[in-house]
Formats: sequence, structure tokens, C-alpha cells
Amino acid sequence: MRTFPQSEMLQRLPAQFFEGLVKKVKEKQQQGHDIINLGQGNPDLPTPPHIIKALQHAAEDPLTHQYSPFQGYDLLKDAVATFYKREYGVEIDANKEVAILFGAKAGLAEISPCLLNPGDIALMPDPGYPDYMSGIALANAESIFMPLLEKNNFLPDYTAIPEDLKDQAKVMFLNYPNNPTTATATKEFFDETVAVAKKHNICVVHDFAYGAIGFDGEKPQSFLQSEGAKEVGVEIYTLSKTYNMAGWRVAFAVGNPSVIQSIQLLQDHMFMSLFGGIQHAAAEALSGDQQPVRELVQTYQERRNRFIKKLLEMDIEVEAPRGTFFVWMRVPAGYSSETYADLLLEKAHVVAAPGVGFGYYGEGYIRLGLLADAERLEEAAIRIGRLGDSL
Repeated sequence: MRTFPQSEMLQRLPAQFFEGLVKKVKEKQQQGHDIINLGQGNPDLPTPPHIIKALQHAAEDPLTHQYSPFQGYDLLKDAVATFYKREYGVEIDANKEVAILFGAKAGLAEISPCLLNPGDIALMPDPGYPDYMSGIALANAESIFMPLLEKNNFLPDYTAIPEDLKDQAKVMFLNYPNNPTTATATKEFFDETVAVAKKHNICVVHDFAYGAIGFDGEKPQSFLQSEGAKEVGVEIYTLSKTYNMAGWRVAFAVGNPSVIQSIQLLQDHMFMSLFGGIQHAAAEALSGDQQPVRELVQTYQERRNRFIKKLLEMDIEVEAPRGTFFVWMRVPAGYSSETYADLLLEKAHVVAAPGVGFGYYGEGYIRLGLLADAERLEEAAIRIGRLGDSL
């Protein structure tokens, strides 16, 4: 069989670090081991019933069986604008400042080819979500990494970035509440970000995937709540985490009209918009009863509290996260993040994501997901603690 070579663009794409982890987990499961998988970011709870009913109702309407408008239904864009006004006090022009996305992952990969030319510079958080790099590779652009250090509360230190690099940078990716570090950002930090972006003409792309998940009564800050934010960037919000709609693949970008227009232009040439039934359901999610969201956050907080409490009882040093549904934990002395994650899987049958998979400065940590019920999380903590006793 003849083999056709891949394009240079495909060859530039970074390797999928976690593909090997998934393979290891599958092998252990096939061997019959009781595996507690805390290594992925896949919500484990179902979509609220009223959202499912909205999809069912819309799917019965023959109009949704036709092609959707290229740039999405107005009813969903209007729901996005209503959502941002209600939740964050931010005025959004539904016609000019909203782009409907096939999930946040797609939007985060699309935005670099929209804004970057070959050789251009994008500022990247390290550690950070690996798919930011995918879009940068597609654009044949260059990544400059901003270390997220514990001593700086896992926020980038803009003063540590040389002025000439900030002048050259065209795009900056941020993500708070942060995956994987679980850090949250303050309004003061976002205000500083706006000032830096204005001075150096940088487009800020804020990945707000965990925007609904803040603990102890703290509501995560939207980048767009800072004055002037729409002048210098966009925010990408997914329904995957807030409404347990990961498999539905629906998200949106909001903010700077020129960036929104670029995203929509690219998407117009790649595909029609989302199935109309999903757009109706997404509008219901954003505009309808928000009690399931409050209950979801409470569930994650209870899981966090019980997991952290049990880890501490097992003499495992760990900080309680302030946001996201992850825990970011240091590995014991003498281990790398990969060797310790391998040990956890092999000996404790607990799956963790090695921090190095998120970047150079992720080394020395593992990421654990609060994506099992509280009893299973406590069992995982016990297993981790018992393994620690034998090290």
C-alpha cells in the first residue's frame, strides 16, 4: 500500500503526551485491577435534565434538521450575552462579540492561525493546557513560555519577561481558574494584564473553562470584568464543565469584535455551525435554571474537602484548590512527576497526570481530578498514603 507523507503542518504538531498514560491505564484495567482514574479532566456527572429535554424538543423540530446558519443561531448568541450580563455584569454585543465554537478545544486551536503568521510569537503559560501549543504549531508560530511558579501564586510575572519579547508577542494565552495548578486570578492581576496588553499590542486569549468552579464562596473572576479587556482580547467559555456537557462539544468566544470576526471567517470556510438542537439546548443551559450549577460546585467542594482531609490524615502534604476540579500536588523527594505517576498506577492503582505533561515547570507535581465520588476519592487518598509509607 502506498504511503502518502504528512504535510509539514501536521509534522509540526506536538506529540500527545497523555496518549501513553491512557494506554497504561487500559492495560491495568484489562488485567483486572481496580483502577481509580483521577488522571483525566472528563466530568463524571450527567447533563441536567432540563437541558436534555431542550435538546429532545428541538430535535423534533424539522427546522433543526436543516443546515444551521454559518455563524450560529441568534438565540444562542443572545443567551451568551444575557449570561455574561447576569453572571459578570459585562455587556456583550451578541451580533459582533460572540462566536459559537465546536468546543473550547477547537476554539483554542483555531485562534492562533487566525492571528499569527509564521515566526510570530505567542506567550504561553508553563505549565499550561497542551492544546494551546497545537494551534501555535498549526500557525507555524513560536511559543515563549511564562513560568507559573508557586512563589507567585502560579501567576505569570510580567516584569520577568524582557520588554523586547513583549513588544514582539502578538498573542498571550491565560487560563484562570488554572489547569493544572488550580490557581485563581484576581481583578488586580487582570487589570495588570490589560495594561501590559495595551502597551505592547498583545491579544489576550483567556481560557475560562473552569469559570463556574470556585470554592468557599469565591466566584472566579472573568477577564472581561477588567476595564478595557474587550479592547485587547477575548475569553473562551465552554459548557463542558459548568453544565456537564463535555460530549456535546459546544463553547463560545466573547470579546474583541475583530478577533471574533476572524474566528468566524475561519470557521465559515471549515464547516457549518453546530446542530441546531444542541444550540437550543445550550441556550437553555445558559438562560435556564442555574440551581444545578450551584449544586455541582457544592459537590466538587465536598469532594475536595473529603479528599484533602484524607490526604492530610495520611501525612500527604497538599494544598486545597481554590478553583477547578483538580488537585495539584508535589511529588515526594527523589521522584520525577512521571516516575511517581507510574508508581501510583503500578502499586496503588491510582491514575494521576504527571505535571511535566503540562510543561517544564510542571515537573515535580502531579494533577489529580475530583472526578469520582467522595468515597472513591477517600479510597484513593488512603492508597496514596499507604504507598507513601513504603517509600
